[in-house]
Amino acid sequence: MGYGDLSCYGSNISTPNLDQMAQDGIRLTHFYSTSSVCSPSRAALLTGRYPNRFGVPRVLDPEDPGGIPDSETTIAQMLKPAGYATMCIGKWHLGAKPGFLPTSRGFDEYYGIPYSNDMVPRVLMHNTDVIEQPAQLDTLTKRYTQQAIDFIKRSQKSPFFLYMPHTFPHIPLAASPDFIGKSGQGLYGDVVQEIDWSVGQILQALKDTGLDDNTLVIFSSDNGPWYQGSPGRLRGRKGDTYEGGFREPFIARFPGRIPPGQVSQSMATTLDVLPTMARLAGAALPNNPVDGVDIWPMLNGQQADVDRDAFLYFNDVYLQAARVGQWKLHIARYTVPMFTPEPRQGRQNLPLPSPELYNVVQDPEESYDRAERNPAVVAEIRSRVDRIIRTFPRDVLSTYTDSMKRKVFYTPPDALPVEDAP
Repeated sequence: MGYGDLSCYGSNISTPNLDQMAQDGIRLTHFYSTSSVCSPSRAALLTGRYPNRFGVPRVLDPEDPGGIPDSETTIAQMLKPAGYATMCIGKWHLGAKPGFLPTSRGFDEYYGIPYSNDMVPRVLMHNTDVIEQPAQLDTLTKRYTQQAIDFIKRSQKSPFFLYMPHTFPHIPLAASPDFIGKSGQGLYGDVVQEIDWSVGQILQALKDTGLDDNTLVIFSSDNGPWYQGSPGRLRGRKGDTYEGGFREPFIARFPGRIPPGQVSQSMATTLDVLPTMARLAGAALPNNPVDGVDIWPMLNGQQADVDRDAFLYFNDVYLQAARVGQWKLHIARYTVPMFTPEPRQGRQNLPLPSPELYNVVQDPEESYDRAERNPAVVAEIRSRVDRIIRTFPRDVLSTYTDSMKRKVFYTPPDALPVEDAP
């Protein structure tokens, strides 16, 4: 789902429940996933750490032997000692082999497709058992929603954590008969409207059980839009380190705790979810240092912003950009975008001849390179990147330093062919 796919973010798709959720709470306009593809973005959300720190830099397939390693602590594992019941509903995509499924990573129960719905075999699982193959897609959103409502009802006497990553709008798309043709924006719009309906049903379940005033609800996306969907005014899409691949809708609602009607340009990321939840639940942070920061003072209106270090944009194993404040610095780029045919030499990550600097608050399209006029900003961001990258494992650091030493530089795809890099 892209930054521009909700009506409260400028879409022509009607999303009344999410729009109301935004009116009841806070909507962020500078919220970032930690990857522009699914597995690493989910790994970062659940651990509060860059996925390149623990070996999940790219999309996993069903036959991959690993996932989130035992050395990491998920939000669910963090909340369990605090007495929370936990459930994951939907797309997991963080390891499909025994020992890496949600029930081995802190979740009491799991219901969903364990990876993307375009991967085979397309199985629907309950805990560790396959209950449907191939999974029927047109009723999936409704079944996920009912599972969520049932979990809320049976967990209402204790604290609970529900992680609900919908399978859609990943392709292949499907919607229930009640929503086919409803949006007037094609099947993609129908799918988004059914997700909006699902949000409304879950919020209603919280009201029906008397839990509405004591429950934080967050809605966001894992990466920018792929073939369909809209990044709004942002440049780029899924697989890019431009804003359209990383910047996502973010809505948070907590009646009585988050003042209604807020719209904030302050920056936040999926890395921040775990430390924020730790504060609210009174849970101990994981042993591994987290990369996110507690954004609760920003969400509840006490502070306009929170202090943070540079935010890093990884593309697979490669560090390509970083943001500090309003400034974003691009330092490297693939020779061709992801999800396109590879050239004869293969896809390569190459340093830019000169780093590109964009003010992504004033220039969300990343159209005007302002590096030449702001050399001090470029130097400051580069120094922060060089310092932070040294905290990563040795293979990540060596990949970065080797990439920056290359003598062949990135040239746009419509320029002269790039020679093989040394």
